[in-house]
Amino acid sequence: MMTIHLTPSAWMVSAIAMLLTGISKGGFGGVLGGIAVPLMAVFMPPSTAAAATLPMLCLMDLSSAGAYWKKWSSVDLWAMLFGSAFGIALGWLAFGLAPEWSIKLAVGAIAVLFALDRILKRRGSDQASPPNRLAGYGAGLIAGLTSTLAHAGGPPVLVYLFGRKLPKEQFVATVSVFFTIVNLTKLIPYVALHLFSVEVMWLCLLLAPFASLGVWLGVKLQRRVPERPFFVATVALLGISGLQLIWDALHSMPGF
Repeated sequence: MMTIHLTPSAWMVSAIAMLLTGISKGGFGGVLGGIAVPLMAVFMPPSTAAAATLPMLCLMDLSSAGAYWKKWSSVDLWAMLFGSAFGIALGWLAFGLAPEWSIKLAVGAIAVLFALDRILKRRGSDQASPPNRLAGYGAGLIAGLTSTLAHAGGPPVLVYLFGRKLPKEQFVATVSVFFTIVNLTKLIPYVALHLFSVEVMWLCLLLAPFASLGVWLGVKLQRRVPERPFFVATVALLGISGLQLIWDALHSMPGF
């Protein structure tokens, strides 16, 4: 087992990463949920960063889900959860086989392309789509797979839900409850793969206050931001998260 020795700057970056993730989870549908692992992986092995991040994501999800309880879109939530069960199972089987950089590159490209499409307002981008169980199954399956492998499950879910044009509170509630269940379920394969250690759990304990503070700030921001600026900001953050995933994937590629 590798010993974790963090410098003051490493602790600061980890704390900021948890704070930003919490704000994203609490107020903006978890758009920046994948930002913590790449930042923390600068100072520790990626597997350790991923293992330390998962309990924090569970804490954030539980906190944000409580703030939006029973405000979700049931038809979308259950469709995505059904698909995610298969995605998590596939991710468990593929853990360590599929290169992490390839997953991040694909998800990042999807996020950037979708954000650009929304920003450029191509035809049909502002039209709400009706509930589509098959699309929900697909979004959930991809999110479960990419979330298990790289904590990058946000873009597939957001791409699907943006098309549904849900009110902002229902939008955030659906995302929050979805990832609450998905991340709690992911604890099973992470425990089975022996990714948690005493040091990882101590790291989680020390970072937990920043995660909780971030969620609280996110909920406050969401309630103060009008609906249109909220979705504009969320689309912009989706594009930024996609660029971050692409950047991290390129730097993880062999021979880069």
